[in-house]
Amino acid sequence: MRFKVAAVSILLSAGLLLSGAAMAQEYPTRPIKLIVPFAPGGGADAVARIVAQRVSEPLGQPVVVENRTGAAAIIGTLAVAKAEPDGYTLLLGQSGPISINPAVYKDLKYDPIKDFAPITRLTNYPYIMVTNNDFPAKNVQELVAQAKAKPGAVTYGSYGIGGANHLVALMFEKAAGIKMLHVPYRGTAPAVTDLIGGQLNLVFSDPFSALPNVRSGKLRALAVTGKDRSPVAPEVPTVAESGYPGFDAVGWHGILAPAGTSPAIVNKLNAAIVKVLADPETKALLAAQATEAVGDTPQQFETFIKDDIAKWSAIAKEANVVVE
Repeated sequence: MRFKVAAVSILLSAGLLLSGAAMAQEYPTRPIKLIVPFAPGGGADAVARIVAQRVSEPLGQPVVVENRTGAAAIIGTLAVAKAEPDGYTLLLGQSGPISINPAVYKDLKYDPIKDFAPITRLTNYPYIMVTNNDFPAKNVQELVAQAKAKPGAVTYGSYGIGGANHLVALMFEKAAGIKMLHVPYRGTAPAVTDLIGGQLNLVFSDPFSALPNVRSGKLRALAVTGKDRSPVAPEVPTVAESGYPGFDAVGWHGILAPAGTSPAIVNKLNAAIVKVLADPETKALLAAQATEAVGDTPQQFETFIKDDIAKWSAIAKEANVVVE
């Protein structure tokens, strides 16, 4: 009897493996939907459209971008978490909804580890510490000296309490031993507008929002927050080389599927996307959006997400940042 049960179990397992492989061989047979939980026209949307357009050819089916915005990217992210795990609904994940929301939201309706199957990281990008031309500090050291001389007098804007650039600023405050005044906005763009107008002293901005203003001379870049200088702004020093070794805070974009998606489908998507990301033309298009192409394995991407969540959770916990 035990032998029969074991034999049946082996046959069932083999059947499942074969059906999964066959499904992946046929996949995709219809258009794939890529949900972007951000508004059209922003950096995440631009990255999604570049990748969707270029990966459609090797997959043999259109990849259609659908913007589903709202609630700090929770609405679109949750929609993918609840979607059928058949490979036809994917998520343009980003550090905010995947790594930072779990660190700050008290009652998040999705679990970024349990509810998703990572496919690959698309891009990395640093935050850029920018000031206006009237601000006296010309580098990180001068900024820190000014903040230490007058605690709470230096103001910085973010796109809201618990947002990525709020936590990056908190990370910098801890590293530098300073205290600044946080001014939350409803997005990075209005914060940058007020920074240019002189209502703020500092913003840790995504490069997509900051670099055009830096290059036009409206803003001054003091540092980038990645551990290495960024290819999109190689002339700007890092926070680490400005006196704070080990400082490393980056944003990212990636593709995820609902949990339970066949590993064969995940691997097929990974191979197609990574091949596209390695293409020089794709790299150039992503660089024009102030991002750097990555392309890793599903396992590497999963490890990266877990480490990223742990880092931001520690920062949010120490600063007692909670979003109800």
